Amino acid sequence: MYGLIFIFAFASIASLIFSFVLRFTSAQESTLQYVVTALSFIGLFGGGFLSGGKRKEKGWLIGGVTGLIYSLIVFLFQYLGYDRLFSAEQVIYHTCYTLISMMGGILGVNLATNNSRTA
Repeated sequence: MYGLIFIFAFASIASLIFSFVLRFTSAQESTLQYVVTALSFIGLFGGGFLSGGKRKEKGWLIGGVTGLIYSLIVFLFQYLGYDRLFSAEQVIYHTCYTLISMMGGILGVNLATNNSRTA
């Protein structure tokens, strides 16, 4: 849950910043596409990292679930709000989002656990 809250808070703040940039500068949406994608990956990685760190075990699973729930919420918002399904490009993006979140979960578990293991 903490990971999802982080992802949506990060996305909201990034969206606010980009809306100001688009409104008050001459930048176009197409020029910021890669920056927005990179920030999306950073947000999902951070959410997976936070989820894995809180859980302290099975980081790949908790990170993957975090990414899948995020994708499901976005899908439901798009389907119920705009009556559109995911395009092939969006499916690829959301698959990558889930994988990045899984990587964040793995790293979160490994950095959160105590490294003093006994044989």
